[in-house]
Amino acid sequence: MPRNSEPAFIVNAYSDPVVIRINDRANYLNCAPVKDFFERMIDKGKTKFLLDFSNCTGVDSTFLGIIAGVALDVSRHKPPGSLILCRPGNRLLEVVRNLGLHRIMQVDYGDFPMNFDDSAEKLEDSDQSKSERTQMIISAHEKLLELDKDGSARFQDVVSYLKHHLE
Repeated sequence: MPRNSEPAFIVNAYSDPVVIRINDRANYLNCAPVKDFFERMIDKGKTKFLLDFSNCTGVDSTFLGIIAGVALDVSRHKPPGSLILCRPGNRLLEVVRNLGLHRIMQVDYGDFPMNFDDSAEKLEDSDQSKSERTQMIISAHEKLLELDKDGSARFQDVVSYLKHHLE
């Protein structure tokens, strides 16, 4: 449960860049609303995003795959968009580097100005079927595999297992 019963994700869709604050953990169980939010924003032409990890206690590979997909998507726009990871902890920074995410995202350690005034929105959990959640996890891990330039394909077994399970 997020700290102080706050939703896991608080967003400000009206700032530039669009700001997303992560409270507590971001994982396959709770990241569907933020994935849907990214899709809505990109459909509206927003291509600059900032993720604030100052209140984040951990992330999993599904969440990292979702943001990798967003970073790849917005980098292909004309002009290219961006995804900034702000105030990541040491463990997250190590994972970001190990997966090569720092090559497609900007990492900011400072006090990037963020506005969570009365225009901020709290993303609520969505009702996903088991099949929809599995498909989201597969898609997220396929994005991580796209970045795997050294050929180790560390998430290939996860994708294969889930695809087989889905069938």
